[in-house]
Amino acid sequence: MALVYCTAACSPSSDEAAPPPVERTDAPARPAALNADTKLVMAFGDSLYAGYGVKQDESFPAQLEKALGAKGLKVTVHNAGVSGDTTAAGLQRLAFALDGLPRKPDLVLLGLGGNDMLRGISPDQTRSNMEAMLKELQKRDIDVVLTGMIAAPNLGQDYAGRFNPIFTDLAKTYDADLYPFFLDSVITDPGLMLPDGVHPNPQGIAKVVSGISDLVAAELEG
Repeated sequence: MALVYCTAACSPSSDEAAPPPVERTDAPARPAALNADTKLVMAFGDSLYAGYGVKQDESFPAQLEKALGAKGLKVTVHNAGVSGDTTAAGLQRLAFALDGLPRKPDLVLLGLGGNDMLRGISPDQTRSNMEAMLKELQKRDIDVVLTGMIAAPNLGQDYAGRFNPIFTDLAKTYDADLYPFFLDSVITDPGLMLPDGVHPNPQGIAKVVSGISDLVAAELEG
């Protein structure tokens, strides 16, 4: 896993303020009814899931659905990403998003925390919100794949030391599969990022999908 959340991307140089989070957009639309033999995955996260700056058919959920289909799986990946969401905002809307699905999902991909980090929100609060979401999913008996984040270096070692372990710790506690860093091997390559240096372009999203699709497929087939 790449441990550099580099200053050319999500992390600005030490004499600059962290980039403001993307403004929150409207909640995702309700998915259509599903065939009985189709697996349902909900991708619940922020702009990295929502598809900020790319076409919807190039977004992470759309590309993941295609990749799973290429593996012979009948899967609908519902895009429940909202740009700008913090973990607190995600916690507020999680139950509503789950209740709005046509049925209980077979799997939830949970990817939040990046906006907390960019805003310098206390890692203790991030951990508490993430844990509350995992408890809600556990209560509903829904399997989870957690996609992690890494703190930008300019936030300092103390912040990183409290933020970075959140995802590994909670994955172990709640028996969730973990993809440690959503932008692994992507954020360090400008050719895979949008000009803002924060979000992946379609090729970067494809690389993320190539890294995580086997994990998701194994979870669905398990």
